[in-house]
Amino acid sequence: MAVIKVKDLAYGRLRAPDLDAMEEFLTHFGLIRAERTPTALYMRGSDPPHHIHVTEKGEPRCVGFAWYAASEDDLRRLATMPGASGIETLDEPGGGRRVRLTEPNGYQIEVLHGMQQLPPVPVVRDPMNSGAEPLRRAGRLMRLANSPAPVKRIGHVVLASPRVMETVRWFREMLGLTCSDDVYAGSRENIIGSFNRLDRGSDYVDHHVFFCVHNEKAGLNHLSFEVPDIDAVFQDHEYLMRLGKYEHMWGIGRHLLGSQVYDYWCDPWRRVHERWADTDRLNAANGGNLLSVEEGFASQWGDRPPEKFIGHATP
Repeated sequence: MAVIKVKDLAYGRLRAPDLDAMEEFLTHFGLIRAERTPTALYMRGSDPPHHIHVTEKGEPRCVGFAWYAASEDDLRRLATMPGASGIETLDEPGGGRRVRLTEPNGYQIEVLHGMQQLPPVPVVRDPMNSGAEPLRRAGRLMRLANSPAPVKRIGHVVLASPRVMETVRWFREMLGLTCSDDVYAGSRENIIGSFNRLDRGSDYVDHHVFFCVHNEKAGLNHLSFEVPDIDAVFQDHEYLMRLGKYEHMWGIGRHLLGSQVYDYWCDPWRRVHERWADTDRLNAANGGNLLSVEEGFASQWGDRPPEKFIGHATP
């Protein structure tokens, strides 16, 4: 029985020595500045949450990840757990209250409630004339807006760990995540990757909100963000390529597990950020699966993941 069941992923919290360079990258990536202080940068998407990405000023590292609690009662339950911070009032933009914990690899896990919501950013996209709906754009010409298309929301986080199942059990038991797909290599007991989704009963959620993958060292593999549509993935891929400023890590392709059309880019300190569109959505009735690594890390189309991506783990 899980201590609580989190409602959603809220944001990733990183550190970087140059907030100007970080804001420039994230703006090119499609995020929007919500607020900036002398010591931290808060970037939002087009959805209402005040921010979905935090960068503190300091030596480059991943601090951790934040999740939304369904209620204040959930915060009170978490505050009784060993090593928990107790309930804190957030003294930073966006506000709210939180409990801080530490997951098995040493990263900070924030669980918060009451973050400020902002008016959504209007995003106008043309519908597609295709398949069984050939007249969705009847009489209108397709004219894409300039890049970058605004990021909509944060979708998932991927953590590399030498202790995959210990880490996964912690997230399932503490935050109530549930298995979508466990991936094994060789023996079926040798789990080297685990895709986990929110448990919201009959409500449909993304295929995964947290993926843990085996690595000899712990670290962030990537943070992942949804964009409005597949055009935004392709068009903004070309936009970022033309800039010539950032390392392209992998893509474009379509995953097998999750089915997202993906594109991966590095920030100036090689922290990987993913842009994607279109994902499988599951509910409790879908259960979970056990798959071999040959299936689990495959793409439905696109290049196989390069070694520099598979082994990527930034502290």
